[in-house]
Amino acid sequence: MGSLRMTGKAPCAALPESSCAYLLQELKMIWDEVGQEENERERILEELEQECQEVYRRKVNSANMSRIQLHQALAESEAEFTNLLLSLGERSSPGRPEKMTGTLKEQLNSITPALQEMQMRKDARLKQFIEVQTEIQRIASEIAGRPENEAITVNQEDLSVKKLEEHQSELQRIKREKSDRLCKVEEYKVLIHNYAKIMGMDPSKILSNVHTSLLDEANDQQTKNISDDILNKLNTMVQQLKEEKNQRMDKLHSLGKSLTKLWNILDTTLEERRPYGEIKIYSMTSGSSMLGPGSLTLETIKQIESEVQRLDHLKESKMKELFMIKQTEIKEICKKSHMDMPYQTEMHKIMDVIMSGDVDHDDLLKTMDEYIYKVKEEATSRKEIMDKVEKWMASCDEERWLEEYSRVLCLPADHT
Repeated sequence: MGSLRMTGKAPCAALPESSCAYLLQELKMIWDEVGQEENERERILEELEQECQEVYRRKVNSANMSRIQLHQALAESEAEFTNLLLSLGERSSPGRPEKMTGTLKEQLNSITPALQEMQMRKDARLKQFIEVQTEIQRIASEIAGRPENEAITVNQEDLSVKKLEEHQSELQRIKREKSDRLCKVEEYKVLIHNYAKIMGMDPSKILSNVHTSLLDEANDQQTKNISDDILNKLNTMVQQLKEEKNQRMDKLHSLGKSLTKLWNILDTTLEERRPYGEIKIYSMTSGSSMLGPGSLTLETIKQIESEVQRLDHLKESKMKELFMIKQTEIKEICKKSHMDMPYQTEMHKIMDVIMSGDVDHDDLLKTMDEYIYKVKEEATSRKEIMDKVEKWMASCDEERWLEEYSRVLCLPADHT
């Protein structure tokens, strides 16, 4: 900065009116006209020079601060750019200049677009991470059976494509697990409906006992039915229904056999059998494929039980009648053969067994026929003896008659 000391030259008309030199010349003219003292002039000029220096210093300091800020902004931009590259897992960016040249402002202006582009890429990548991790957490919460109340935390230091692909792979895996669980839930629901239909139960009531949400067909509710707890409860319910179905099947098989046997024993007509024809078919099946709706209801089983009991009572009555016929036959044989009635104790036992219902029709026939055979055999063995006895008795009767006749002939005439 030049000195503000007065020169002896006259003011130049070419000087602009706003320049310092012009103003100093004008100030000198005023002082000359006023008669300002020299030492006062020196003092004022020194003050002016100091004030000018302070103004220049402030401007220099301000310019220096701007330069420092530009350096700092440039360094921060470069550091942020590097961090973005590391965060995104990339080595370089096509938008970033290889070498930084030019003024600080030019360098800052050259890196700013690349930095903005990288920031946009980071924001887009971060959005992808949030979406993927949110979906993973949502499905994981459904599988665990807990509410979705945890905030998503994304590690912004690693937003690389590799890490994103890992999360996407995990999302696909957990989606497959969810799909498998949904299929399993539907399988359980179908089984429950089938078992309930066969046994005359209300599937809605059964499902509501497992979990009320199982009755809701809305998709947002179905997704909440895939937890381990619900799957375990569904599996337990299916096993219970299967066991109940098997028990009823065994009962039906047993009743079907009894019914068929009683029909055969009692020579039941086709008309009497017809109402139970379908039930008999069910009782002969080994699986559930042939079972129709309501084929294993408690009412159906009770109906068959009642029919079996009715036929059992009828069979008992018929067997008593048969027993009495066979017993009468034995008595007649014994009477003709002049034999005492054998097997009295056995007959009483047979009657007791008939009353208890534990005797089989075929066994009864076989036993009674054996008794009849033995009685007939004994009667046959006695027939020859009885014939001789009868002849002897007849001969005795004849001799007795002859003796009586001779005695009558020998009587004196006066006795005649």
